[in-house]
Amino acid sequence: MTTTLRTRVAIVGAGPAGLLLSHLLDRAGIDSVVIDQRSRDEIESTIRAGILEQGTVELLDTIGEASRARTVGHRHDGIELRVEGEGHRIDFAETVGRAVWLYPQHEVLKDLIAARLAAGQDLRFGVTAEGIEDADTDRPRVIARDADGARLEIEADFVVGSDGSRSVARATVTGSSTGGYFREYPFAWFGILCEAPPSSDELIYSNSPEGFALVSQRSDTVQRMYFQCDPDTDTAAFSEAQLWDELQKRVPGTTLKQGPIFQRDVLRFRSFVAHELRRGRVALVGDAAHTVPPTGAKGMNLAIADVRLLAAALGALLLDGDERLLDAYPETASRRIWKAQHFSWWMTSLLHVAPDATDFDRRRQLGELRTVVESAYGRAYLAEAYCGWPFDA
Repeated sequence: MTTTLRTRVAIVGAGPAGLLLSHLLDRAGIDSVVIDQRSRDEIESTIRAGILEQGTVELLDTIGEASRARTVGHRHDGIELRVEGEGHRIDFAETVGRAVWLYPQHEVLKDLIAARLAAGQDLRFGVTAEGIEDADTDRPRVIARDADGARLEIEADFVVGSDGSRSVARATVTGSSTGGYFREYPFAWFGILCEAPPSSDELIYSNSPEGFALVSQRSDTVQRMYFQCDPDTDTAAFSEAQLWDELQKRVPGTTLKQGPIFQRDVLRFRSFVAHELRRGRVALVGDAAHTVPPTGAKGMNLAIADVRLLAAALGALLLDGDERLLDAYPETASRRIWKAQHFSWWMTSLLHVAPDATDFDRRRQLGELRTVVESAYGRAYLAEAYCGWPFDA
């Protein structure tokens, strides 16, 4: 037996992009159905990093008191680049008059889910999309199954794939689940979560002779730290003492505050941009459309930028019959996507040492780092990209 639903916009994926899109559409008077194969608990309890650009925080402000980014999140007006033990602060307020907020992605998801359910959003967990049909018509359909295996069809005026890097929607748009531009980096991050107060008021990106490390935080009592490693590193290969030794030697000049480590993982570095962002009445946003390495903190922010563009385009299409913004969406979104790809690649190349790097490569890298930190214009470039370009840029 098949259950059929009818809505204006079917959104596959209840991540930050899909949930914020449903909110923006609702503000315009456009109804939507959001599905996700995960349970609500799984979505809200999967711990993920989060640096929010100022523009992202301003968009989240529109969900009202449900957004805790400004009240629970930590505003950061700068970061520190550590070069051979010497600290150089990149002052965001001084250089570009903007800021970022440290607020984990799973907390953003809690806020968005609470806001959407309070607004009466048709949000369905445990529903797995199997495919999208009739993309080239004005009645595309999402074919899915619920948690009990019953077939579900969602007929819509438009379908949005916001279903992550393993997107089902991507194959409909590009012709293949892997249809895109791809780069894999020869290193990864070994990450830990530990029970300890922050070691620094702001993030430290450290390039040292021992290798790269990042000192971050989750809250007043939980720290998040990373160091560069081989992608095939076994997380169980280090004792806690060895992990602290490895981190400490990569952040000379700062004595790290230590505590029990309760999570460890290896985060691979990949870049991807789908060949196409739209086919007919189906479009991609967020990780379904692109992924970036985490160095530049662009992943979730880029998804939010996609959503802002697509929400306006869908409003014009569904309320006024105007397809111009929708036709422009792939090119307009791609401009920011590739700027973010470049910045993420640049930050990654600036701070990490490739396995085959020569002495020349190392000295050249140090020269580039000093070119950035010792130049007002270099610091301003990094600050502008890190805090996020204005949405009209």
